[in-house]
Amino acid sequence: MWRELAPLGRHAASGGYRRYAWTGADADCRAWFRGQAEARRLVHETDRNGNQWAWLGDPRAGDAVVTGSHLDSVPDGGAFDGPLGVVSAFAALDELRHRGAGFTRPLGIVNFCDEEGARFGVACTGSRLTAGRLTREQAHRLSDADGVTLPRAMEAAGHDPDAIGPDPERLSRIGAFVELHVEQGRSLDRTGDPLGIASAIWPHGRWRYDFRGEANHAGTTLLADRRDPMLPYAETVLAARREAERAGALATFGKVAVEPNGVNAVPSLVRGWLDSRAADAATLDALTAAVERAARDHAARAGVALDVVRESFTPVVGFQHALRDELARILGAERPDRPAAAVPVLATGAGHDAGVLSASVPTAMLFVRNPTGVSHSPAEHATEQDCLAGVAALADVLEGLACR
Repeated sequence: MWRELAPLGRHAASGGYRRYAWTGADADCRAWFRGQAEARRLVHETDRNGNQWAWLGDPRAGDAVVTGSHLDSVPDGGAFDGPLGVVSAFAALDELRHRGAGFTRPLGIVNFCDEEGARFGVACTGSRLTAGRLTREQAHRLSDADGVTLPRAMEAAGHDPDAIGPDPERLSRIGAFVELHVEQGRSLDRTGDPLGIASAIWPHGRWRYDFRGEANHAGTTLLADRRDPMLPYAETVLAARREAERAGALATFGKVAVEPNGVNAVPSLVRGWLDSRAADAATLDALTAAVERAARDHAARAGVALDVVRESFTPVVGFQHALRDELARILGAERPDRPAAAVPVLATGAGHDAGVLSASVPTAMLFVRNPTGVSHSPAEHATEQDCLAGVAALADVLEGLACR
């Protein structure tokens, strides 16, 4: 499966992946998912929000156990973030069938649509729509860097954009959702553990900063006469780093757009996107407020206007303790092939579909060790041995939840 999926959406020059929602690469990944489902005689369906589901048993019976993740990527992303959870879900089902496990609850495998938000700017679009955390009206206003709206992109891919929206009936089918994911950091590598269980997801969000100045000639406009938005933007990037260090939190300006974007032109607009995360809401609020204050001070001194728009926000997510403890019990129990051992529990600063769904259904996450600690990059990695350990652990969890 990994070999079949690996070439899809891979950029030859960068070696990273460009699997953006409702593009050709996305269609190839969706076809791969459907093929895997049909090869296992699972019932495949695409819901109103573009999420793909593969079912063993009748999901209408309710109390289903669901696993999976996403197949889309950030620009030039790595091979593991998202796809590892989907591939491992199918592999875990293969393992359970090999064991001769008898299912007492329906089992679902899901590929959530547009988890990264790389094209339209809002992360976890598919799961947010399903859970009612993103409205149809809000989704219809989204557009990509080329001005293509989400509805237009969906129509071009053969999906009805007018059908999107909350799907409480589908959520009511799910009794538990478990997402396996490569760790985005090196906590497990430092402790020497191949696997971990998530305790919580830090609160996080995205803010757009629009610095508006005046376009002018770079070779004839005196420095004193300029209203250059690049200067307060640059100062704000540095201020975000300083404030994050003070708060023990994270702040990143990772995307910027410049107009008119000419080498010999003073910009008229510099638009930057801030990604910020912290261990608790109070710290995050204080951090983002401090960054905005600094930005407004620098913009005023440069004679530049500033608009700040919060594009997305996810509050702290604490995964359901009962399900988390059940995973710890299942994975820590003694088996013929291994002694009893405690599985580490750790928090993460990365958002996931599991976090979005946690307000609607019991959710939990498993992490597979990432020895590089790098994520959202072609350098992202997990060893085959650890990936197989993740499959075995996920199979154990699914057996414990769906086969008793």
